[in-house]
Amino acid sequence: MLPVVVVHGGAGHIPKERSDRSMEGVRSAARAGYVVLQGGGSSMDAVVEAVTHLENDPSFNAGCGSVLNTKGEVEMDAFVMDGKALGSGAVSAVRNIANPIQLARLVMDKTNHLCLTAEGASQFARSMGVPEVPQESLITEYSRMRWKKNLAPDANPVECQIGKMGTVGAVAVDSEGNVACATSTGGILNKMEGRVGDTPCIGCGGYADNKMGAVSTTGHGEAIMKVVLARLILFHMEQGQSAEAASDLGLAYMKSRVNGLGGVVTVDPQGHWAACFSSLQMAWAAAQKDTVHYGLYKGEHFTQSINDP
Repeated sequence: MLPVVVVHGGAGHIPKERSDRSMEGVRSAARAGYVVLQGGGSSMDAVVEAVTHLENDPSFNAGCGSVLNTKGEVEMDAFVMDGKALGSGAVSAVRNIANPIQLARLVMDKTNHLCLTAEGASQFARSMGVPEVPQESLITEYSRMRWKKNLAPDANPVECQIGKMGTVGAVAVDSEGNVACATSTGGILNKMEGRVGDTPCIGCGGYADNKMGAVSTTGHGEAIMKVVLARLILFHMEQGQSAEAASDLGLAYMKSRVNGLGGVVTVDPQGHWAACFSSLQMAWAAAQKDTVHYGLYKGEHFTQSINDP
């Protein structure tokens, strides 16, 4: 079964003209993470590589391509967790960083803290030699168009979320059975300045524990935070549920309790995995045993050789 990496490109509604690019993006990210695992890299190395891949793809709402806040600026959150010793690192409301997921890992590896925010995170990045990038380099024409559309007095905020893929993330198990998760996001469209969602919050945007498994979440951040979705799913796995059943139970509870939609990718330490969502779509891909699995709609499950383009 081992190793395996599973990625998601965000839950929501993806217009047909953007769906092909999102599918290509998640397959490419899964392959990138799997190459790390095949080379003997750790599950943490693999999820950071996969999410870095997604942050660099302007099709997704993370890194380059992040949605804009009310002021038309990018503020990003990211989170990593290692299931071996429950090591964790997160950053929130960072602005001029191309790959917030790599900064989150540095928080885990180089500090005694779990989360750094805004200017404090920027100061830490500079101290670590992480280059700052111009804000404009992270903003796509598509993001700016969605932002302007949502500023209109008659704008429908729900409608305006459509067409922008959500949070990205990955989970993995390496050949030694260690699990890890990584999650990164630009947040929600036209959010208030300083708004922080579920992504950098431990147990919400993700959780990893070798005793149970690992989860990365996507969806409406405020709903995910209210039910502590990632940890809730792992609680069900602790009680003996499979990765898929536990994921479905957690998502169903979030929908019934707070009317929240979302999606998750989940693995257990044996390499069983699931990609589940209550939203209309979620671009996902998994790489295992030289095969890439992928899908976009409910019930969709395609496969191809890992060597196919």
